[in-house]
Amino acid sequence: MTEPALASPPRTRIDALDAARGAALAAMALYHATWDLGFLQLTPENYALTGPGHVAAHLIAGSFLSIVGIGLWLANGRGLRWHPFLARLARIGGAALAITAATWWWFPDAYIFFGVLHCIAVASLLALPFLRLPPLVTALVAAAVVAAPFWVRHALLEEPVLSFLGLRTIPPRTNDYVPLFPWFGLVLLGLAAAKAGAPRLLRGPLGRWQARSGLARAASFAGRHSLAIYLVHQPLLLAILSGIAFLTGPHPRAGLPQFQRDYAAQCERTGGRPDGCRIAARCTGAALRREGLWGLGGFTPLERQRAQALSQDCYEAATGNGMAP
Repeated sequence: MTEPALASPPRTRIDALDAARGAALAAMALYHATWDLGFLQLTPENYALTGPGHVAAHLIAGSFLSIVGIGLWLANGRGLRWHPFLARLARIGGAALAITAATWWWFPDAYIFFGVLHCIAVASLLALPFLRLPPLVTALVAAAVVAAPFWVRHALLEEPVLSFLGLRTIPPRTNDYVPLFPWFGLVLLGLAAAKAGAPRLLRGPLGRWQARSGLARAASFAGRHSLAIYLVHQPLLLAILSGIAFLTGPHPRAGLPQFQRDYAAQCERTGGRPDGCRIAARCTGAALRREGLWGLGGFTPLERQRAQALSQDCYEAATGNGMAP
């Protein structure tokens, strides 16, 4: 079965695709700003690390990787263009290594060893054979890759050296983790969708659409220079927000929501009632702030004794007994 012929060779630049990449980049910058605000204690907690934050991160990463698959087909669907492909791979791979080196220096306990750029570089190589396979086969392999983390288990896969696969039961500690499973599957899905729908895309409204408004032109520009913007935006955000944190100090409630959750969990593990534990957690947090004990880097023996007494009083008032959490 031959592939449907295109009216013209696949185009490497489509305004709609560039704008979509730019929109994904803007969403990523917003997510990173949220993470930075929490990291610098400018918000009560790090909302990027909450449930909705994790969902947003997955949606953003998935959109980027799907666009990678689409772009791979548009650039190489008529035959692999080795020079542009290798030049792009070198840029992305070099940027990924630079991010690893920089984060190892600044965050040695959680440096980025396989983030989104690492995944894009490796996935681009692994996707090359699928340029010649039917879209249905590519989509089926993509589905298997996405599903693999839910059913593939083996003791060998728990080795730290294989963390880049994403098949460990306990994820590694890192500030950005985009392993091959399941994320390579999103690249393949994008490639399969582009291969199946490229003729219609190029001839349809999306293929003909041109960025004319200011916002559309800005999004398209960002999409065309996504790697440079990706590399620059986070250091710039951190620098600006660090300056703000230096001037304002931490948010007065920074860390309080997490403290209340941890307190309530510990309280329940020692036999406390959930409702009483939640009340005691709120009471203790408020008491520590009132006594000037909140936000201290560490307690002196007298401060620790006073903090424990406040916790005991709150627990007894909330639960009606004397069992400390």
